[in-house]
Amino acid sequence: MIYRKIEECIGGICRFVIPIKHEYYLGNGRRIAICTLSSINLLREISNDTKLMNKIAIVGRLLSENRGIDNIIKYCITNQELVHLIVCGEDGNGNKAGHSLMTLFEKGISKECKIIMSKSPYPNLISSYDDVQAIRVRITIHNLIEETNLNIIDALFRWTGLIVRFFPFLVYFVLFRIIFYNIV
Repeated sequence: MIYRKIEECIGGICRFVIPIKHEYYLGNGRRIAICTLSSINLLREISNDTKLMNKIAIVGRLLSENRGIDNIIKYCITNQELVHLIVCGEDGNGNKAGHSLMTLFEKGISKECKIIMSKSPYPNLISSYDDVQAIRVRITIHNLIEETNLNIIDALFRWTGLIVRFFPFLVYFVLFRIIFYNIV
């Protein structure tokens, strides 16, 4: 308990002495979001790529395993058309926010709103259990942690874009076959 108070105090001093700008950029798309973790250069590179920004909903950083993930959950709940979250860039050494985000999607949270099996120091969320379950079901997360090459990220983006475009066709095709074979 005392160590947490000391860490919070040191964190407050660091925020004042070395301010970290929490940046995100809104795009013109609706179905894909990109999280660059602690990679500010990758965030800027993506935000300056107008072709990519026209296809994604948002690109932003993730610096903390609690408040930052709560913000992602809130954004996902608010934007119902979002179906893909690409997580890329370097994961911070201390908080391991990227690890916590991946673990959240894989394992979920406990009834006490703690990310199950997270290696982060404070993986406690304020988001509700129901909100977390809702995004875990609806959103596909793509793990590219430690990847900072925009060409590779862009290739995955094109692949997920194909899935988003052709998924309704695939659903109709499968439903047609099920109905057709059940009638015949």
